[in-house]
Amino acid sequence: MNDLATVPFLFIDRALSWAAPRLGLGLSGQEALAGHVIVHRQGLGGSLQPPLGPVASMSFPRCALLWARLPAGRRVGHRAAACSALRARVEPLPGALGRVSAVASASSSSASGGSKAPNTSLFVPLTVKPQGPSADGDVGAELTRPLDKNEVKKILDKFYKRKEIQKLGADYGLDARLFHQAFISFRNYIMQSHSLDVDIHIILNDICFSAAHVDDLFPFFLRHAKQIFPVLECKDDLRKISDLRIPPNWYPEARAIQRKIIFHSGPTNSGKTYHAIQKYLSAKSGVYCGPLKLLAHEIFEKSNAAGVPCDLVTGEERVTVGPDGKQAAHVACTVEMCSVTTPYEVAVIDEIQMIKDPARGWAWTRALLGLCAEEVHLCGESAAIDLVTELMYTTGEEVEVRNYKRLTPISVLDHALESLDNLRPGDCIVCFNKNDIYSVSRQIEIRGLESAVIYGSLPPGTKLAQAKKFNDPDDPCKILVATDAIGMGLNLSIRRIIFYSLIKPTINEKGEKEIEPITTSQALQIAGRAGRFSSKYKEGEVTTMNREDLSLLKEILKRPVNPIKAAGLHPTAEQIEMFAYHLPDTTLSNLIDIFVDFSQVDGQYFVCNMDDFKFSAELIQHIPLSLRVRYVFCTAPINKKQPFVCSSLLQFARQYSRNEPLTFSWLRRYIKWPLLPPKNIKDLMDLEAVHDVLDLYLWLSYRFIDMFPDANFIRDLQKELDGIIQEGVHNITKLIKISETHKLLNLESLSAENQSRLSGALKSQARRMRSTKTLGSKATEPPTSNAEEKSLASRLVQQGLLTADMLKQLEKEWLTQQTEHGKEKTEPGTHSKGTRRKKKEPPSD
Repeated sequence: MNDLATVPFLFIDRALSWAAPRLGLGLSGQEALAGHVIVHRQGLGGSLQPPLGPVASMSFPRCALLWARLPAGRRVGHRAAACSALRARVEPLPGALGRVSAVASASSSSASGGSKAPNTSLFVPLTVKPQGPSADGDVGAELTRPLDKNEVKKILDKFYKRKEIQKLGADYGLDARLFHQAFISFRNYIMQSHSLDVDIHIILNDICFSAAHVDDLFPFFLRHAKQIFPVLECKDDLRKISDLRIPPNWYPEARAIQRKIIFHSGPTNSGKTYHAIQKYLSAKSGVYCGPLKLLAHEIFEKSNAAGVPCDLVTGEERVTVGPDGKQAAHVACTVEMCSVTTPYEVAVIDEIQMIKDPARGWAWTRALLGLCAEEVHLCGESAAIDLVTELMYTTGEEVEVRNYKRLTPISVLDHALESLDNLRPGDCIVCFNKNDIYSVSRQIEIRGLESAVIYGSLPPGTKLAQAKKFNDPDDPCKILVATDAIGMGLNLSIRRIIFYSLIKPTINEKGEKEIEPITTSQALQIAGRAGRFSSKYKEGEVTTMNREDLSLLKEILKRPVNPIKAAGLHPTAEQIEMFAYHLPDTTLSNLIDIFVDFSQVDGQYFVCNMDDFKFSAELIQHIPLSLRVRYVFCTAPINKKQPFVCSSLLQFARQYSRNEPLTFSWLRRYIKWPLLPPKNIKDLMDLEAVHDVLDLYLWLSYRFIDMFPDANFIRDLQKELDGIIQEGVHNITKLIKISETHKLLNLESLSAENQSRLSGALKSQARRMRSTKTLGSKATEPPTSNAEEKSLASRLVQQGLLTADMLKQLEKEWLTQQTEHGKEKTEPGTHSKGTRRKKKEPPSD
């Protein structure tokens, strides 16, 4: 054993395994002994500094026995010295450390399966505080000498600049950004600590005396980097947790049975949902999964009216019709609330094409793959057939497609409405923003007509009341002004759909806002509401408000609907908890970002946009909550555009963290009940926000019953509030008029944003005209032709920057300004003394 140069590494490993249990050595003790033995094996013992010098001449058994007899404090010093000897005497690049890095890099690459490199900008560094004075004193200084901070700084700077170190860092996942951040933290830690760990103190001392190489700092640097970026330590585990491939395997109950999949394909008003519901009603048990509370409520009422007991389950409401609260065999629910463990005979998934929705698509994917039903009936557009067939192929289930045609004819008119004077009973004007809703409603009222109003943020009860008012043949209200909220969930007796505009703001899969013309699918969904089979109008008509939009509408409707390519997925609470176990100091918002970045999906799936979830997570991040509770609060559906709703989520979370139940009396005080009927549009919007807050309370009450105990009282309160809102919407034209009078709502002029965009468009148009002049043209700009003006106006209208009413207003303002400018020119001497005439500027219009 004295001649260690001939001892093979395998024997050293076995010897350590033999000695460790007998000497009570842990991994650190084995590391020190291995270091000493390898030093001997390389023939490097003669140059060791005290206190390791005498140890260099010892045999392996002698070293082990002395190690065991050392007091704990001294054993630390010798262990560090042995480690120092190992790292100082064995060249790390390309020696032992180089071999370790190569193996680690290869294994890491193998484990990741060639997956994409992570987005390191998502890695938020943690703070590692410098060490203060130690109770045991500076052991490293006792064993060697105190460090010269100036010398240490030079060593660290030299370490940072070495290309070999940067390359080695990259092998361990430290790209240039992470390497720089890790080094800054490492340097601050060393320079600001009163006393360092013994091992790093000794290695720095050795480097100062040229007894070690600066590269020997790398293991300590890497250890520090993994402390501030813990994701580096567990990348492979995180990839396994976020592996979203083969989602059918997540639902063992559904995979245990052979399901029959029936796809009812057809346009709106084709009877596809009717046939699926008939099968649902005739089954012994069934579940209906709809995209809206209104649709779930409609099936709930139809089923019970047909003598089939049916329960209702939505995020905010649970209704059981059986005695003593016993669950019925049938249930109508929103798609997010369906159970994937309860067995049914028949399941109906409505609007299956929403499986592609950037935010909610995961719910349809979960229902499609996970519902435990003998027959699963899908209703939706033909664009989803290919994707559903592919997904069911992975589960070994075949898809039967049943095609339906529209029951009543629908035609696109050859002329636009152009003026609200041409409205007829049964007309529905579809707008894509609230301001247009208010403007059109006001103009209709000026013409002596009455209109119903429906838009997305109205409570369901108010929507139903407005729909009933419009459908009632004895009611004088014969015109409907609505957003695309009428596309599903409401039965309306519409003769003609009129698109006020074809431009709609949307959110893409990346969470980015896009302003583009509506898609073919959206146009068909809205247009299909005209002339429904159950209404008194047996033929439907479609047109636009503006003549310029009509050709675009015809083009959109003629386009084939693009096939759906992928289905949405969403991380579960369990997956996020496992992520948090590995990254305990990371915020929930950052956990989501890292999860999405690390996630791996098959080509038929995508990870849904989680911006709303992250918004809520950042909103309540500072409130002390458990991870599971925080996750539930972040999944609560809120409108982040409503400040009062957002502040309410924050307040609810704060009350929960204090373990203070949110009682009925507390909530009444919070919303300042009783509330008065709205006096203007702002009051109406505030009441809508309060209704959303009550919805939020009810949603949370089913997740945290003890902390939100008064759901029944809140529901009664919400019904009363719904009545107040209905009264406000019934008098909406009066509210609009009052708002205009008090300048709370300006519907006749462009917003500042649109003014700037319009001004920019006009200027760019002028630049284009100047650039097309020939060399022989005069310096003065030629007047714009009427055809060019019409073309520009058409483009601005198509882009949603102008409406026909705005054009008329602009024309009036232009004529007024021209008249005023003419008066100024004819009266040049009318300016008062001591005032300066303003420089003439082109009108912003």
